Amino acid sequence: MDLPPVIDLACIRSLYASGEWTPATLIGSLRARTDAADPAIYIHRATEDKLNAEIAALVARAPTPNSLPLWGIPCAIKDNIDVAGMPTTAACPEFSHLPQADASVVARLRAAGAIIMGKTNLDQFATGLNGTRSPYGAPRSVFNPDYISGGSSSGSAVAVAAGLVCFALGTDTAGSGRVPAALNNIVGIKPTPGLLSTSGIVPACRSLDCASIFALSVADGVEIRRLIEGFDPADPWSFKATPSPIQATDLRVGVLAPADREFFGDTESARLYDAAIANMDGTVVEIDFAPFRATAALLYEGPWVAERQAAFESLDLPMDCVDPAVAQIFAHGSNVSATDLFRGIYALAKLKRRTEREWTRFDVMLLPTAPTTYRVEDMLARPIELNSRLGIYTNFFNLLGLCGIAVPSGFRADGLPFGVTLAAQSFQDDVLAPLADRLHRMGQSGAGVERTARVRVYEQPSASPATLDLAVVGAHLSGMPLNHELTSVGAVLKTKAKTTGDYRLYVLPDTSPPKPGLIHDPAFEGTGIEIEIWSLGPEAFGRFVERIPAPLGIGKVSLAGGGQVSCFLCEANALRTAEEITPLGGWRAYMASLAEKGAGMSHASVSRPPEG
Repeated sequence: MDLPPVIDLACIRSLYASGEWTPATLIGSLRARTDAADPAIYIHRATEDKLNAEIAALVARAPTPNSLPLWGIPCAIKDNIDVAGMPTTAACPEFSHLPQADASVVARLRAAGAIIMGKTNLDQFATGLNGTRSPYGAPRSVFNPDYISGGSSSGSAVAVAAGLVCFALGTDTAGSGRVPAALNNIVGIKPTPGLLSTSGIVPACRSLDCASIFALSVADGVEIRRLIEGFDPADPWSFKATPSPIQATDLRVGVLAPADREFFGDTESARLYDAAIANMDGTVVEIDFAPFRATAALLYEGPWVAERQAAFESLDLPMDCVDPAVAQIFAHGSNVSATDLFRGIYALAKLKRRTEREWTRFDVMLLPTAPTTYRVEDMLARPIELNSRLGIYTNFFNLLGLCGIAVPSGFRADGLPFGVTLAAQSFQDDVLAPLADRLHRMGQSGAGVERTARVRVYEQPSASPATLDLAVVGAHLSGMPLNHELTSVGAVLKTKAKTTGDYRLYVLPDTSPPKPGLIHDPAFEGTGIEIEIWSLGPEAFGRFVERIPAPLGIGKVSLAGGGQVSCFLCEANALRTAEEITPLGGWRAYMASLAEKGAGMSHASVSRPPEG
């Protein structure tokens, strides 16, 4: 089975299911594909040794493809998001540093089994929408290298569109997770601000920053979003999701009135926006776009530009290391006074009231993602003016707390793609998914469509389980030192059980409190290991799994009575010097044996005859 030119979740899962491909062979093929691709896509690529070690660790803790939701799925991470062991530069070499911990969203990807191929290029400090503001080069449109890729998440979008990874993480403060999606004919998921943690992400405009997802289909992007979302108490801008369904029975779609449609002379993009409107089900409502456009202007013409300046100043770097266009934006922030800030806050509050009144007239909003595109040479010649044009339909989203999904919507006569964005109010992220999916599939026509990805049909998921089960084997057992980590998040003991007989238990060296290591050994015939199964909410489960330190991870274990359950498992290479305690049958028996030894030693010291 050959590797397709672009790869989505269903494709990779099919490759693994066929038995012809393994994570090692897939990653090897993608490394070779990346070697031949534009070197400006990545700032830092994972080495072959690092990838091999990551694959080995994955197989050790979860041997089969169906044991983890993202088992062996290759992805890329924008280089303003921390990945432990890989440099974070934010496209500024002077800022480069080696983080010791993953960003929260990256930790959740790893826990789900994803393989990180590398860190992707971006407009420096995530400041720009065009993709040319980086000393590491300018990624280009996959359809015509004379044209911009869009930014700031340029490398992440191009890596997905070029078939180098299945999906990628970006960030989106002003449109950085949507504009590059539109210009490379892929999907960009911009969640409600606060739905995804920003812990471990280099701030651009901290109160507005948002992690985002690039994928080939809405179904893939939403699946990734659900795996990495959840409240993060370590992030002061994280929110507990309160999903809000649309109440109307007849969908009302807000669109731009003809007078508000600005495409800067691009008649092809204007034509494709009309076609996207015609593809929407529901009642079309022309909106008053004025308050939304005025809100967009506040982001760079108002006091929020000072927040970017504050973020940069916190890094303690000289201004001469900054891209000239980025430095010009930062310079505007230094002139903002506290009075200006409050004026901006008051102006935004008034504009929010006006937009809220507009939202009573429609349920979702359909907008061009970007009004047009530009050649790289033109963008470099007019970096501020042309860049600002790209954000007129994206800049206001996070100031208003909106969610959005950007989808491809056909091709211009010159073969370049056009995209639209569906927007909804806070925490209506799941409302948009089926609508965006249908719109994506309806827009697959026009010149260049032969180079577009097939689209996996989005299926509305069943209701999320109220609780998830997690088996613990050692220090998290009831009455043990770390059990409070479960009870503090509302976990409830469901039952006690045993694994099947093909598991071994070890004592990890140099751990405090002592911790066990459980591994699966298909050739071993034992009596099973005692475990406890706890039930906890999906959000708490995600937070708990995120904090698990190496060499431990979460995989599926088989139960003696039948079935499987998620459980702590250990990387086999961490057990070379570990003491095996399998014959004792469980961690409680081991701790009891230590207590008996301690009591025996104490008794011996008391009964020993006096010396001399």
